[in-house]
Amino acid sequence: MNPARIHDEFPAPTYRGAQERALADVRDAFAAGNDVVLVRAPTGSGKSLIARAIMGCARTVDEADPHQATGAYYTTPQVSQLDDVAEDDLLDDLKVIRGKNNYTCILPDEEHTPVDRAPCARERGYDCAVKHRCPYFSARAVASARSHAAMTLAYFMRTAGSEVFRMRDVGVIDEAHGLAEWAEMYATVELGPRTVPVWDDLRVPDIDGAEAAARFTDTLVSTCESRKDELLGADELDAEEAAERDALQELISEASWFAEDYRDPESATTWVVDQAADGTITAKPMNPARYLQHTVWDRANRFALLSATILDKASFCRAVGLDPANVALVDVEHTFPVENRPLYDVTQGKMTYEERDETLPKVARTLARIMAAHPDEKGIVHCHSYAIQEALVDELEALGVADRVRAHGSDTRDADLEAWKASDEPEAFLSVKMEEALDLEGELARWQLLCKAPFLNTNDSRVARRLEDGQWAWYYRSALRTVIQAAGRVVRAPDDHGATYIADDSVLDVFERARTDMPPWFREQVDRMTTPDLPTLDADAATANVSPGAPTPPRDADSTRNGGRGAGGGRTSSDSSDDAGDADDAERHSPMADVWDTD
Repeated sequence: MNPARIHDEFPAPTYRGAQERALADVRDAFAAGNDVVLVRAPTGSGKSLIARAIMGCARTVDEADPHQATGAYYTTPQVSQLDDVAEDDLLDDLKVIRGKNNYTCILPDEEHTPVDRAPCARERGYDCAVKHRCPYFSARAVASARSHAAMTLAYFMRTAGSEVFRMRDVGVIDEAHGLAEWAEMYATVELGPRTVPVWDDLRVPDIDGAEAAARFTDTLVSTCESRKDELLGADELDAEEAAERDALQELISEASWFAEDYRDPESATTWVVDQAADGTITAKPMNPARYLQHTVWDRANRFALLSATILDKASFCRAVGLDPANVALVDVEHTFPVENRPLYDVTQGKMTYEERDETLPKVARTLARIMAAHPDEKGIVHCHSYAIQEALVDELEALGVADRVRAHGSDTRDADLEAWKASDEPEAFLSVKMEEALDLEGELARWQLLCKAPFLNTNDSRVARRLEDGQWAWYYRSALRTVIQAAGRVVRAPDDHGATYIADDSVLDVFERARTDMPPWFREQVDRMTTPDLPTLDADAATANVSPGAPTPPRDADSTRNGGRGAGGGRTSSDSSDDAGDADDAERHSPMADVWDTD
């Protein structure tokens, strides 16, 4: 790596904001011998351009000996972030590669078949005459040959050990703040009727811990291998059988990894095992440093990790298995005027499960008053759960302001979001788990409301285990991270402006308890927070600028309390209240929901 050329590799014709200073600090951090540089850059600072400049410092083929790694990887957990990279003309030398199921076969009569279900995946020994033109394999070949390859974090992790995507000189991870949680989610092993094709052939015992789960895993792997060998022996498979074969292969790999890691006396991973009423066994890793070592840290010589919300260097390094002595933290100044991104205290009480029935109607009335304060401006409401979203819809209908409200369904998240963004109506969009990776620049949204403190799910055994160990600072830091991410949705440029309203008292608790973890620029926002003088509740004033016949919120039976999926359509679990610690009825958005594009 040659950090000295970082400015020459910056892809834009001019710098914006603090980019020039940030690149100089990153250059100096790598030049000082650090293997990893954490770049804490606020929303709108142009992290993708900074990432590309860092990638350009990687050793080139002309500079390398035959045995030395060259080139760079760009990876991000967010599919939407990768889409932005693919569409940015300034980043056109980053070759994007996605999972097989994102490409379709080009053979006659197979044009609508995903590559992972094409004849080459169904028929043993299939010799595809057009493989060199296959959208997936040709894109993969180009990405592996290019000096700069871009992919989702899920695809990056899955290609660990691949002969195609070998070790490179530099790795850049964008939106890296949740790396530990993503690794935990990705390394979680679920064994049940939904994931195990041969489940009905197994005798599933009652599991009382990780040891019992590991013993059961041995039996499961043996049964899965027998069925997989049977499928591999067939001359031709139909699409369903090909899918079963692939599922078995992935399952064998994941289950074997769990058993091996659990029994490894040198592994620092602690496995927490749950069993559901239907027998499903879920093995969840805590602090999966070994998993990250194999899937991430062994993939490049040096790394840059970018995010607005890497809040504490020591705790972050500990969670992802890095030595803080080899890691530098670069803080990028926020150049957006603080007066353009105000926080407003409109708290109405706590939104815990026990107190929500009393608080939520007050929140709805406050929301109607906020609408009246922004009569011709669009806004987004972060509901935190579908249960809260549904209850708010009911309350707003009773208040007579439903004509100005739009919400998304559990399975129509993207379409509903795009329809709202395209609308000229000043609607309030009731969202669930859209606090991250959402760009609402300019007139797309001038205000937003946070209905509930985004605490992690205390019913999740990993969260419960950490809290039993007294890791409350981590718990509040996680909530603060999401609040900061949310606050950046509506202010995306130096001349942009947008107000963020706080409705839940518990968010103020987060600000107090996690204050030392706040980036300076966000602490300044919190210190300037005031209570606004909102108009009195007036349904006519709140809906005055909405055209007759504006869309009404969808009524999605599948997104209600007992079976909804997260906003990204991913796996969910029951959310929890804050300091009470009791089970909430909310659906917690899986970190994998926006990244499940791999095969």
